[in-house]
Amino acid sequence: MTLNADTIKVACSNCNLRELCMPVGLQPQELQRIDDIVATRRKVRRKETLFASGERFTALYAIRIGVFKTQVTAEDGREQVTGFQMAGEIMGLDGIVNDHHTCDAVALEDAEVCVMPFERIEELSREVTALQRHVHQIMSREIVREHGVMLLLSSMRAEERLAAFLLNLLQRLHARGFSASELVLRMTREEIGSYLGLKLETVSRTMSKFAEEGLVEVNQRHVRILDADALRRLVNPTVCA
Repeated sequence: MTLNADTIKVACSNCNLRELCMPVGLQPQELQRIDDIVATRRKVRRKETLFASGERFTALYAIRIGVFKTQVTAEDGREQVTGFQMAGEIMGLDGIVNDHHTCDAVALEDAEVCVMPFERIEELSREVTALQRHVHQIMSREIVREHGVMLLLSSMRAEERLAAFLLNLLQRLHARGFSASELVLRMTREEIGSYLGLKLETVSRTMSKFAEEGLVEVNQRHVRILDADALRRLVNPTVCA
């Protein structure tokens, strides 16, 4: 793991992603106390690991820039992608259970994270109830996400899985100020397939099918959604045209 610590002081109160990864409605003095916790940023180069399975858990990480994937390694050595995380999202929650990380977090592009020592978060959470509630909400959101993935993998056809993935990615990017109809896939089709439980060939074939049917326009990793309603109907047939 190669990490370069950036000694520039991070101020959550001045960050344009604050509403995505920090509780809202904090008093100025409470924001200042959270600023004191987030002391450093770390830069992670593309393909480098932020934390690895088995590594001791010490901190949560708020993504400032870039996209990550989390993955676990099966007994036979195969890597299974368990999620994709982007700016404004928190990583490292997997380590809370037994003080060691249970997955690898790998940067899909040059990235930067804010380091939040978990011991200090716990201390402050006892005094700032909004922060405690926010940490619980983040953990609950992760549980809901995992349930959604289980549903995706257990009951959906390939077209439904890929449509749901594209719509979810688009919605998350749009919440961060990006286009409501265009996105750049930072992950490979193989990584998408690993996450969705599909073979690489199936992902490529399904994406081509979407393009042929006029649902999307694909130019390498650039994807333009032409008919979001049709994709939604694939995921939920009861949605009206």
